Amino acid sequence: MEEEAPHQWLNLALISLPLLFLLYKLFLHKNTTPNHHLPPSPPALPIIGHLHLVKEPLHRTLHHLSLEHGQVFSLRLGSRKTVVVSSLSAVEECFTEKDVAFANRPRLLSGKLLNYDYSTIGLCPYGDYWRNLRRFTAVEMFSARPLADYSPVRHKEVLSLVKQLFRDHGSLGDTKDREWLKVDMRRRLLDLTLNVMMRMIAGKSYFGRCQVSEEGKEFREITREFSELFVSAGYIGDFIPALWWADFQGVKKKMESVMKAADRFFQQLVDEHRGRRIESSSSSSSKGVGRTRSSRTTLIDRMLDLQEQNPEFYTNETVKGLVLVMLLAGADTTATTIEWAMILLLNHSEAMRRACDEIESKVGHDHLLEESDLAILNYLQNVISETMRLYPSAPLLLPHESTEDTTIGNFSVPRSTMLLVNAWSLHRDPELWVDAERFMPERFDCGQESNEGFKLIPFGAGRRACPGAVLGRRVVGLSLGALLQCFEWQRVGLEAINVTEGNGITAPPAEPLQALCKPREVMRPFLLLASGDDME
Repeated sequence: MEEEAPHQWLNLALISLPLLFLLYKLFLHKNTTPNHHLPPSPPALPIIGHLHLVKEPLHRTLHHLSLEHGQVFSLRLGSRKTVVVSSLSAVEECFTEKDVAFANRPRLLSGKLLNYDYSTIGLCPYGDYWRNLRRFTAVEMFSARPLADYSPVRHKEVLSLVKQLFRDHGSLGDTKDREWLKVDMRRRLLDLTLNVMMRMIAGKSYFGRCQVSEEGKEFREITREFSELFVSAGYIGDFIPALWWADFQGVKKKMESVMKAADRFFQQLVDEHRGRRIESSSSSSSKGVGRTRSSRTTLIDRMLDLQEQNPEFYTNETVKGLVLVMLLAGADTTATTIEWAMILLLNHSEAMRRACDEIESKVGHDHLLEESDLAILNYLQNVISETMRLYPSAPLLLPHESTEDTTIGNFSVPRSTMLLVNAWSLHRDPELWVDAERFMPERFDCGQESNEGFKLIPFGAGRRACPGAVLGRRVVGLSLGALLQCFEWQRVGLEAINVTEGNGITAPPAEPLQALCKPREVMRPFLLLASGDDME
């Protein structure tokens, strides 16, 4: 998740110039610290600083500025000091010896209004509360045992998508229809990842099988509104405090409204599980049978187990905050990565052929690819790594903030400076990668180019890195592999698919992917059998 600013910042600031000018001297006085050791910076305007330079997509704007001012440079976004880094040495320094100094998060409006007042794991301050949340996610969500426990859930949802595509193609009969099915891949992939996460968290799914329930429609609307708000999550009041309460364009009001709906939805999920637990406890007690941990089949259940043991820490807000992050952050980023991978393969037919041949030779066609197969699918893993290199789902890592005066290289970084790490720029650095702009999955073959260390950081780095990296790669690998195994894929037109990035935190493709597919003849017997099982 990244913070981006809308185009209207400059206009809004200029409209409010009479009010702001009264405070100019105060702001100027606050920011007249010695600059002789600060990173280089473009010329700034009064009051707004460098806000007039902020354009979407922000990671490309910052990349172009780095070409002029260096891979470590500074900006003043209103009253907020900011340092942008994109060099390997600077990134490594920030996330090793300076990791604690940059472990905090800036307090932005989205963190307050859309993340339970800065209490979610991604945006809460660095400290004991964060350590406890991190420990819980590491043990209860992303360690080997829960990942293995929920592997059948992920497999079932991917199988459901494959069967739905097969049915939509109209291939259940004996005739071998050679027509191609046009598929809205973005919608299908987001439905898939939302189903996977919701099944793991709450034991239910909403999309892809039959008519969507009212609960499913509500969930889809919440995720849509969250996504739209995060597209313009940079709020002018975050950078010019005098405008904090002005609420231009009603951003604060919109955030409060969608969060109210989301909180109500998440509370209903938690109440459902709590009600089942009470009913189960009553039933077990009447039979003289105690509850066992193994009976807890969802992540909400695991959180409620801990809430019973430590209710002061695992409050309802803490539980709902973890649900929010898992659902809304995990699903969108994963779906975006799969969509980019499909685009790149459709634009590079040889890579598509090589990935499909590997799956055919190592997995076969009598069963759907499983997570256990991913370890032997080296080229598929290379495709995923190369996709994450060229189009990371978080091209700008979540902002960090310095908690003390520190340094990056030879430059001074004052306390309370926001740190932006441009992973997109790092991933395309020609000093680090051969033919850096080219899609070359084979670059990772036989150690030709390493993806270790800080060269490739699609999930962030340091102690605030995304804890769900392993889960994310598994879902991407399983989903992408199954789609390639079961179907032939083709572009809608003869021209290469547009790879322009759209606006938003995850920088998805500007145009949602539309692709043509049809079942592979060699997979038809399996798909007929799997689809027939549902009709019995």
